[in-house]
Amino acid sequence: MRERRFVRELLESKKRIMVISFIVGVAFLFLVIRLWHLQILRADDYLAKSESNRLRFVPVAASRGALLDRTGKLLVSNRPSFSLAVIQQEVTDKEALLTLLSELLGLDRADMAERWEKSKGRAKYYPIVLASNISRDHVEIVEENRLRLPGIEIEMKPVREYTSGQLASHLLGYIGEVSEKELNSAGLEDYNPGDYIGKNGIERALEKELHGVDGGRQLEVDARGRILRTVSEKYPTVGNSVLLTIDANVQQQAEQSFGEQAGAAVVMDVTNGEILAFVSNPGFDPSLFSGKMPADIWQGYLDDKRHPLENKALSGQYPPGSTFKMITALAGLQNNMIDESTTVNCSGSYKLGTSTFNCWNKKGHGATNLHKALRESCDVYFYQLGEKLGVDKIAAAANSFKMGTPLGVELLNERSGLIPTAAWKQERFGKRWYRGETLSVSIGQGAVVLTPIQLASMTATIANEGTIYRPHLVKRIVDADGKTLKEARTEIIGTASFSKESFRLVKEGMLAVVNEPGGTGSVARLYDVKVAGKTGTSQVVKLSSSKKSTTYQYRDHALFVAFAPFEKPEIAIAVVVEHGEHGGSAAASIAGKILRTYFDGKKPPRKEAVKPLKGDDGNEDPDENGREAVVKEPRIDGDTTHD
Repeated sequence: MRERRFVRELLESKKRIMVISFIVGVAFLFLVIRLWHLQILRADDYLAKSESNRLRFVPVAASRGALLDRTGKLLVSNRPSFSLAVIQQEVTDKEALLTLLSELLGLDRADMAERWEKSKGRAKYYPIVLASNISRDHVEIVEENRLRLPGIEIEMKPVREYTSGQLASHLLGYIGEVSEKELNSAGLEDYNPGDYIGKNGIERALEKELHGVDGGRQLEVDARGRILRTVSEKYPTVGNSVLLTIDANVQQQAEQSFGEQAGAAVVMDVTNGEILAFVSNPGFDPSLFSGKMPADIWQGYLDDKRHPLENKALSGQYPPGSTFKMITALAGLQNNMIDESTTVNCSGSYKLGTSTFNCWNKKGHGATNLHKALRESCDVYFYQLGEKLGVDKIAAAANSFKMGTPLGVELLNERSGLIPTAAWKQERFGKRWYRGETLSVSIGQGAVVLTPIQLASMTATIANEGTIYRPHLVKRIVDADGKTLKEARTEIIGTASFSKESFRLVKEGMLAVVNEPGGTGSVARLYDVKVAGKTGTSQVVKLSSSKKSTTYQYRDHALFVAFAPFEKPEIAIAVVVEHGEHGGSAAASIAGKILRTYFDGKKPPRKEAVKPLKGDDGNEDPDENGREAVVKEPRIDGDTTHD
């Protein structure tokens, strides 16, 4: 009996031992598999997590390259700014931290939370920028409350300083924080949230040259965030600087000449396409865009009927008005429709079928040849010429000047303008072209629209008699040591193939516009330099004169194009004054001031001046013995400068 019980107990003990052994074996096997999984399969992952728990990366932003004018005058440099950043791995209570920051600094909590959310997926030791361009007062508050703000760091980043304020704001552009869309764009893989990037103008077009290469330091820290040692360090590389073609003095005079008027002006070297001034008025303060724009200023920009954020010189499209008459004249000369002596009688209007097309001079110009038609801007002369030519021959002449197509200046978003043809209307509207529409096109109205930069290019091409240069704004790119990396080259993009005789006749007509009695552009005359130009007034809407004069947005645009000196042209200029009404007064006077500044900058100051003598138009001219006279402000001749 005892023996049986002993055997039974022994068997049960063996059974329990086997069960326990099996459980222990399974547990040990699971432990071995888990260790193999952790130490072999996931070793790299956990090593990285271990490193992130003790390493901190401190980015060091590179300074952007400077922007300078053609003489080396500094236009845009850098200044230090402070950013508020957080290191995720050191934060245990995100919501409490954001609330405290909002209370201490008065920052928008929702904006900080959004920035944090957008940075999900980044390494926890990499700082997330919660607020940019914070004040020194904010920095002091953070330092005073350092123990209450775990994970919060102050970063110093360079931001743009615009030395001349709003000067050339549309040309230079501005920088701002890189957006989420930009971060996902090709070519911007090295950018991080909180980085600055060019948003428009030269800042955007030459972003890769200007940006530089960011650096940083990898630090080892203890549990309290104290720095133990520097693991690795990479120094930032300063961006390249850009020497622009513009002359700051000419640019400043051009902008000041507009005053409160809206419009654009482009000044171009006729021998190589360099742009000496590039104006879109009114401008804006580019420094405001690197931080949080004050709501009232932003709303003011949006509400301003003059559209200060629009780059009018590049993307503004305007009917060229009578400045287009040179193209119609060249088309007529090329197709043997007119010559120097061809004369028409202007009675103040021209009838075509049942329609009457009025000349700006209701009394008429009488017997008019090409020279007089350009000088006094006779519409009837060009109505009749346009009817003979037809729209397609006018368009062919315009297209030979590269009108109606972007010219390829370095800036983004250049508009193309429009040169209409019969085929264009049929394709666009499914309707045939009417002869009356050609009459409007012949004087730069109707469907034809051009940009100010195209008008300047057209004038430069007439001045140099046929060579079309690509307009450009960059003269040279240099590195931080001043070594030239890239030198701009003159690029010919086409040729306007008209005879020298045709160019001579048109240029002499333009000279008469400014310098002969009856010329519509006399206010642009200079006492020491022969200026050749053409006025223009383009209709915005067809309304009565009284309605236009009282409502700003309905008033006609004023235009003026010119080149000088007449004998050996150096520069061409195009001026558009939005709703300025008369090109001969509003636009020509601005052009005269710009030209005066340009030529004054090329010569030393005069030691003495003599008493001025008045010419037949009231402006000061050299006297018969060739003595220099002192020029006064150009006179506005009222009705005689309608166009």
